[in-house]
Amino acid sequence: MSTTNQQIRLVETYAAHNYHPLEIVLTEGEGAWVTDVDGRRYLDALAGYSALNFGHRHPRLVARAHQQLDQLTLTSRAFHSDQLGPFARDLATLTGKDMILPMNTGAEAVETAVKVARRWGYDVKGIPADQANIVTMEGNFHGRTTTVVSFSTDDIARRSYGPYTPGFRVVPYGDLEALDQAIDEHTAAVLLEPIQGEGGVLIPPAGFLPGVRDLCTRHEVLMMADEVQSGLARTGRTFACDHEDVVPDIYVMGKALGGGLLPVSAIAADHYVMDVITPGSHGSTFGGNPLAAAVGHEVVQMLLTDEWNDRARVLGDYMTPRLEALREHGVLQVRVRGAWAGLDVDPHLMTGYELCHRMAGHGVLAKDAHDSTIRLAPPLVATTDDIDVMVDAIEKSLRA
Repeated sequence: MSTTNQQIRLVETYAAHNYHPLEIVLTEGEGAWVTDVDGRRYLDALAGYSALNFGHRHPRLVARAHQQLDQLTLTSRAFHSDQLGPFARDLATLTGKDMILPMNTGAEAVETAVKVARRWGYDVKGIPADQANIVTMEGNFHGRTTTVVSFSTDDIARRSYGPYTPGFRVVPYGDLEALDQAIDEHTAAVLLEPIQGEGGVLIPPAGFLPGVRDLCTRHEVLMMADEVQSGLARTGRTFACDHEDVVPDIYVMGKALGGGLLPVSAIAADHYVMDVITPGSHGSTFGGNPLAAAVGHEVVQMLLTDEWNDRARVLGDYMTPRLEALREHGVLQVRVRGAWAGLDVDPHLMTGYELCHRMAGHGVLAKDAHDSTIRLAPPLVATTDDIDVMVDAIEKSLRA
């Protein structure tokens, strides 16, 4: 039995079957490339759903992690550490907000934003106790906790997890009129992804994000932008909201904030929102731990220049015409924002999963979104030659 089959059999036997991965077992990564246990190399065109924006084992981040590993890794927030303050200060600077609240995973950051919004709704807006609602969008993906799946419109993610958490209203993504009608005097916040990554890199209509901002301001409602996948240079700007000069009340961040080394997440907001959090009202044993803060701080330092935004724009400008040319081979729609793309393939040709399987045979790893849609998110350290490898693999797979 091959090493690949042995490893897959172990996972299938002893790990819950909550994923359906390609039959590839990776063992090493560097930059935009990974190697499997049988020595085959692949271009990583998924980048850990944007967690690997800086590529695998970026030398600057690995060096900072090693340095902190030799000093202090965890204290819990029962004590101060010398790493959290600089991280919080510089992340607040990057976001343009007064304060940050650190957590670990993206889902935890979303849950934190929901809690902060509800508390703000009661303590500041004056919503009657237990009456607050939050408006969300169809096609959303904000994580897999019981609260989040309560307002998911993905039946697979939601089915059999009820009773569901109340207090959420779902409207069509991109529909300002429906959003306006859903907001009432008990609405505390609107939660949305400025680009829906899991849905297939769905970009809302021009003017939608400014319209959401205007509605939230007019109705005294918090605008919460889930930038876990879209933020931190993925789209060629620090945040996807920046493309339309929109500033939400709360940024939700994760994935790339940990540099691909460990889970680091946070929300950022100004005092008028964040001051509702008081000692004991929220917390996390690992949230803001010294190792996470050190790596997160290094990530922020890297993002304080335009280098990574520029890289994403260059890759996006290069891949767009090449991806558009794939319409001749069965691609129906192409959506690109920075180094992030969604492709809708003619469903008569193949499913998105089948396309990804074929691409792997040509040395490129990608992920389907649903049906016949795939998403592409190469690490920002990728080169234009790497993009050629990626697009060539798609073309060969479609031709086959």
